[in-house]
Amino acid sequence: MQVTETNSEGLSREYKITITRQDLDDRLMNHLESIRGQVRMNGFRPGKVPVPFLKKTYGKAMMGDIIQEAMNEATQQAINDNELRPALQPKVEVDGELEPVVDGAEDLNFKIAVEIMPDFDITDLSKLELDRPVAEVEDGDLTEMLERLAEQNRSYSERSEKSKAKDGDALQIDFVGRVDGEEFDGGKGDDIRLVIGANQFIPGFEEQLVGAKKGEEKTIKVTFPEDYGAEHLAGKEAEFDVTVNSVSEPDEAKVDDALAEKLGLESLDKLKETLSNQVADDYKSISRARLKRNMLDRLDELHDFELPPGMVESEFEQIWHQVQHQPEEEKEDKPEEELKAEYQTIAERRVRLGLLLAEVGRVNNISVSQEELNRAIAERARQYPGQETQIFQFYQQNPGAMAEIRAPLFEDKVVDYVSELATINDVKVSREELMKDPDEEEKPEKKAAPKKKSAAKKKTAAKKKDDAGEEADKE
Repeated sequence: MQVTETNSEGLSREYKITITRQDLDDRLMNHLESIRGQVRMNGFRPGKVPVPFLKKTYGKAMMGDIIQEAMNEATQQAINDNELRPALQPKVEVDGELEPVVDGAEDLNFKIAVEIMPDFDITDLSKLELDRPVAEVEDGDLTEMLERLAEQNRSYSERSEKSKAKDGDALQIDFVGRVDGEEFDGGKGDDIRLVIGANQFIPGFEEQLVGAKKGEEKTIKVTFPEDYGAEHLAGKEAEFDVTVNSVSEPDEAKVDDALAEKLGLESLDKLKETLSNQVADDYKSISRARLKRNMLDRLDELHDFELPPGMVESEFEQIWHQVQHQPEEEKEDKPEEELKAEYQTIAERRVRLGLLLAEVGRVNNISVSQEELNRAIAERARQYPGQETQIFQFYQQNPGAMAEIRAPLFEDKVVDYVSELATINDVKVSREELMKDPDEEEKPEKKAAPKKKSAAKKKTAAKKKDDAGEEADKE
């Protein structure tokens, strides 16, 4: 095998590789010899078919696999011999036609193009100084949550038959909906509970039930919103024949031991303690996310090095694909070129931080153990009762899915490592300040790019992970 370097500019490396036809023929003959004992052919004793005869019979058909195997080995050897750290899979291009090579008439010539990882120095992490916003659980916050729980879990008492329904009352209704005189799927319900003012139904539906009595039949006319989920109903006028089965008024929403018992706790004090702990844990989690964001912003400011163009391009394409598939109401009203420039900057940030965090992990021997992976998969499997075994098998059989599990675990470990070295200043803030989404006031080059939607919704915008940091573990 002959390897010749043809380009060495920046992070790009290109090599021309030649594998002689004799080398390929030797590989083929060795392979045929290894399978000779398994071949059964008429006219020959088992295992005694001459190799030249096998070559004549099967050689051409096998040569494709022989060539592919030789190219893979030669590519890997070129990478190892030149001590390269590829950023992406090498691009391989064969010179000329393969047919003469398969026939054994010519040498195999091909080129490989490799983008390599950049060399850069990591800043002295012990000199980092970062702010971590923290908030305490205030009595007012706890009171607000208790009142909201009481409101959500309040009971209702049925009104007399002659009483008219008021805003806030709960009704049990039967209904049949029609568009253009025809019933439609999903437009019928029996003994459905509806709270007037809760906005559970189509706009205008609930308001028309104010004043209704038990046993009354009403015809309600509404128009489906233009952005209604079912396209065949969006913007359409509809009529609903409604029968009111009962009308109930809300009881007083009390914050007391009865509320706690309804929620499965023995007393109001225990409910307060449980809520306080939950809120404190939520605040702590949000504080950590904000610290991480501050850390990533600071690391991004402190590092500037050449980025593999292919990685940046791939990252941009993923972001741009998400941008293009956003709902119309979420899209930014800016010229396409301006948007592309902004998201190009975001792609560069993602790649830069990804490479940086990966390098911090590499030089400090930070890794994710199999036990940690198993715990994370078990946590994921618990979300699908009865399918735990299938979930485990899915991740074991899909390296890409396993990488998605490993990535945030690795990132968290690197963030924790940097946090231990850095100076962390706790800054007391209000609940509102802690909950504020940092992207709301960010400059374009710092804002988070659109993300892939997840089944697990975050409790607050401030708890979202920074997209740039999530790229770290892909390296």
